[in-house]
Amino acid sequence: MKILVTGASGFIGSRLATKLSENGHTVTGLIHEHDINLAIQKHQVDLANSNFSIPNEPYDVVFHLAAVTPMEKDKNAVKKVNYDGTVNLYNYLKNKAKFIVYASGLGVFGDPGNIVDETTPLRPHTYYAQVRLDAQRFLEKNCKENSTPLTVTYFGEVYGNGGWFVSQIIQRLQKGRFKIPKSGEYYRSFVHVDDVVNALVAIAEKNAINETFVITDSNPVLFKEFINYTCDLLGVEHPGNIPTILAKAVMGGDFVKLLTTSIRASNAKIANMIQFRYPSYKEGVKAVMSQV
Repeated sequence: MKILVTGASGFIGSRLATKLSENGHTVTGLIHEHDINLAIQKHQVDLANSNFSIPNEPYDVVFHLAAVTPMEKDKNAVKKVNYDGTVNLYNYLKNKAKFIVYASGLGVFGDPGNIVDETTPLRPHTYYAQVRLDAQRFLEKNCKENSTPLTVTYFGEVYGNGGWFVSQIIQRLQKGRFKIPKSGEYYRSFVHVDDVVNALVAIAEKNAINETFVITDSNPVLFKEFINYTCDLLGVEHPGNIPTILAKAVMGGDFVKLLTTSIRASNAKIANMIQFRYPSYKEGVKAVMSQV
């Protein structure tokens, strides 16, 4: 298949592009600020600029991963990249994309109280998550009108060798500079990046169109237990806590609110399509430790 990946230089996108290429697909990657050493066709573009241009050709699958993270404090930047970028991408590809896969996160479920699955109502309670949902709703409306298949994926906290887990957790724990926001008594649903990539590849190769998938591992865990388990593997002391108000000043209000909201998610649907390499954070974190 001919596949386009936005955010191809990112933590997930670079691994997805590599895996798709290894599986024999022709992959084109869109990158923004920094290049990456991948053996695929690449184009440096700013999706937030409606005048961007890439080769005028059809794609069997478009994976839209490009987005700023919840740690972005500038609301204008969040809207410009996450919403406007999605609109611009769709308008450019609406007659060229045979199937679109949109990547979102569990934050769009807000504070659900119960276990999240694909039938849970979407009720975001942060600006960041609302923008992600607005972009999803735009795609749903326009893809339906244009008869373009669309599948939406909701990722848990994606970790692996690289990305936030190494820079924000492991390295700071090793330096004694990490504190747990609030009490740490809130559930998070984690997923190793390799399992995310395998899930996305399966969605494309099995033509899982017009679906929604929650993509997490099988074992939600209290955030403090996740951190303490990581500390034990590193051989460092368990960290203390930081009041929410101070955490928000450092990391941003939306990020802290998303982090400290309990989310327990079920991966039953996607687990019918793939076999998870890391069914819980314990296997996944051990694997990361063996690589860093």
